[in-house]
Amino acid sequence: MDIFEKVVNNMGPLGSYHKIGHHYFSFPKLTGELGPYMNFNGKRMLNWSLNNYLGLANHPEVREADAQASADYGLAYPMGARMMSGNSDLHEEFERQLAEFVGKEDAFLLNYGYQGVMSIIECMVDHRDIIVYDAECHACLIDGIRLHKAKMGAYYKFNHNDMGSLRKNLERATKKVAETGGGILVITEGVFGMSGKVGSLDEIVALKSDFNFRILVDDAHGFGTMGENGRGVHEHLNCIEGIDLYFSTFAKSMAAIGGFVAAPKEIIMFLKYNMRSQTYAKALPMPYVIGGMKRLELIKNHPELREKLWENVRALQDGFRKRGFDIGDTTSPVTPVFLHGEYDVLTATSLIRDLRENMGIFCSIVVYPVVPKGQIMLRIIPTSAHTLEDVEYTMNQFEVVQKRLAEGFYKAQAEQFKSVLA
Repeated sequence: MDIFEKVVNNMGPLGSYHKIGHHYFSFPKLTGELGPYMNFNGKRMLNWSLNNYLGLANHPEVREADAQASADYGLAYPMGARMMSGNSDLHEEFERQLAEFVGKEDAFLLNYGYQGVMSIIECMVDHRDIIVYDAECHACLIDGIRLHKAKMGAYYKFNHNDMGSLRKNLERATKKVAETGGGILVITEGVFGMSGKVGSLDEIVALKSDFNFRILVDDAHGFGTMGENGRGVHEHLNCIEGIDLYFSTFAKSMAAIGGFVAAPKEIIMFLKYNMRSQTYAKALPMPYVIGGMKRLELIKNHPELREKLWENVRALQDGFRKRGFDIGDTTSPVTPVFLHGEYDVLTATSLIRDLRENMGIFCSIVVYPVVPKGQIMLRIIPTSAHTLEDVEYTMNQFEVVQKRLAEGFYKAQAEQFKSVLA
């Protein structure tokens, strides 16, 4: 079979709906200034789909720092990979500041979050080692685990946030590495980005008294939002010292591109010389470095940004619960709204069109296989830039959505999409 023919005939579980969803449900185009209100398909929308937790994307000091750095250095500087010709004092200063903030000895800047954490995993483990990971780890972690040099049989999955399941898998892994001579790496998240649940980092750290392993935490949604000072979930759960490899992306609270990993100095030095995705890739451009330092400065010195975020989070989550909505066990800003029933993808399609076209609300919708069959999840990301009025309006409209869903309104509307997919 021709490779092109193969992929055209099987567009994948998401791509199979591209005829009704492209540029609307997938690859939508939001325009206008980044913030709680943006334009979509020519209409002004209340936007709950930006991971701009602290509103830094359009903070005037951030915009000024980005613009000045671009004027001073352009987007090319420095040219080359860090190891060869792309290093600078400012890159290393930013790394020092990040390490200090998250409570580690040193840090390493990464060009991208997704690619970066994949490479950390690939670099840290070899064919002798065993990975034990949470069942709900993000796709970037799963893809990194798939790069494990020993492949199948070298990684075990424990039930989400289940310490009994983790203990059993650590027992299995301990027996395995006794044969291979390797080590154990436990991988989990600080905040799970779909459910909003906080990873049980303190309980995992406590298991170190019974087992010999290291912990890698992806705290993409926790950095800047969780903990008394916004240092992350490890601060929130008072287990900073117990986390061995701390990773976060800049794409959430920092409203930028890139990421970093923080760890003991000798581990960071090992990563600098052995992470192929960084060794052979161009250094993070200077505007992202200087702009990143400005963002970190604001996170450290302006707690009111985080306080406003949490005011909105509490109003939204308390309000949903009081109105009888199921928002799961979230204890982070990520706010999922679960709608239960015999709902298919086309019903969800009809629902999201109503939200956008008639109610002016733009939020992400998640269906099977991310959530169980028959369930719809609407994912809301509150930010410090939203207002309490935005929260109240959204909750009122969601009540209308829930009523229409129960009455079969969306199922009837979904019939129009079947001919398109035929």
